[in-house]
Amino acid sequence: MGHRNVSRLSRRVFFGATALAAFGVASLAPYAATAQDGDQAEWPQSYEASPHMAVGRESTPILSPATVTATEQAIQNYQNIVAKGGWGQVPPGPDLKIGSKGPRVQALRDRLVATGDLDPIAGAGTTYDSFVEAAVKRFQARNGLSESGAVNEATFVELNVPAETRLQQLETNIVRLKAYSGDLGERFVVVNIPSASVETVENGVVYSHHAAGVGKIDRQSPIMQTHATEINFNPFWTVPPSLIKKDLIPKMKDDPNYLTEEKIRVFNKEGQEVPPSSINWNTTEATNYKYRQDTGADLNSLGFVRINIPNPYGVYMHDTPSKGIFGDDFRFVSSGCVRVQDVRDYVAWLLKDNPGWGRDQIDEVIRSGQRLDVKLTTPVNVYWVYVTAWATPDGIVQFRPDVYQRDGAGPGPLASAVPAQPMALPQE
Repeated sequence: MGHRNVSRLSRRVFFGATALAAFGVASLAPYAATAQDGDQAEWPQSYEASPHMAVGRESTPILSPATVTATEQAIQNYQNIVAKGGWGQVPPGPDLKIGSKGPRVQALRDRLVATGDLDPIAGAGTTYDSFVEAAVKRFQARNGLSESGAVNEATFVELNVPAETRLQQLETNIVRLKAYSGDLGERFVVVNIPSASVETVENGVVYSHHAAGVGKIDRQSPIMQTHATEINFNPFWTVPPSLIKKDLIPKMKDDPNYLTEEKIRVFNKEGQEVPPSSINWNTTEATNYKYRQDTGADLNSLGFVRINIPNPYGVYMHDTPSKGIFGDDFRFVSSGCVRVQDVRDYVAWLLKDNPGWGRDQIDEVIRSGQRLDVKLTTPVNVYWVYVTAWATPDGIVQFRPDVYQRDGAGPGPLASAVPAQPMALPQE
């Protein structure tokens, strides 16, 4: 995401008086649709007229007192929804999109009205029209899904999460949010693992948003607090010990040329390079060696940049040659480290206090291919957090999947046992 001008400001739909009252938004009743039957494929007026329904770039940090206050209000709203019986299910079946007809569309309208994504005045009809499409886009934006406007399998899953579960998510996450409501620093970075996203914060306002790739379900990114201390340009990538057994040995068994093709060199304990063919890949002998990938972004798993953040887990933040992952809804793809979209902009922000390190200088050193390490003049606080539900001051309620099953609804541990106050940052 970063500085992409992929604005959601044009993805809008009307709120009715009832839904607006529940979610604290001014009434847009004068713009009500005039048609009520399901035979009409389009409503007469454009839903683009209302800016109140936009789910755009949020300037309020996810870790802030304002987010805590908004989430507390959302909890009250969802308690009211649950008290009234929650919402119904959207029956399973083929994808729904513009032009779809039938009783499932009416069930979809009812579901969208329940959470204020669709104006109750547009709540009747068995035809999937532009108002429903806009409401679905808004719902998708709030749930971290691609805003296609069509109801595919992933959107069905999120639509049919019970209201009681959503309330539980909010109540679990308010504890997490309050744990980080103190002074986090004038400039800091937040990695929200469930949303696979990074935001930079300066003077209490979000400076930039970045999509991210985070740890796989079986190789989870840790929850921690640290700080960014150093930038490695055109870095070598050394294969972590945990990956030698899990990934490297199996790959060499399948393809003896794997290391050569990936430009990964093998070194013994004396630092001498050894040929891969000298190692018995059918045993654990390979774990006695060091594996280092050559610099350059074409193959190097770190891309052009690595950001060092001291921590006991051996993880860091970095660029990636696999830019395509940032367009996916599911970005749980790493072995615990965090891959950052628009990493050059991110690094330029981190190096703000380093004289002579603007974006032009960053581009130049990357272009040169030169190995270079730059210590930050002022280390920047970094928080890796696990927040699956929160609300923003404009009344938008956001949800993300509990991929690591830490919300207490699955077999994973209840992660709300976060310390009541932020832990001390580790010292260098």
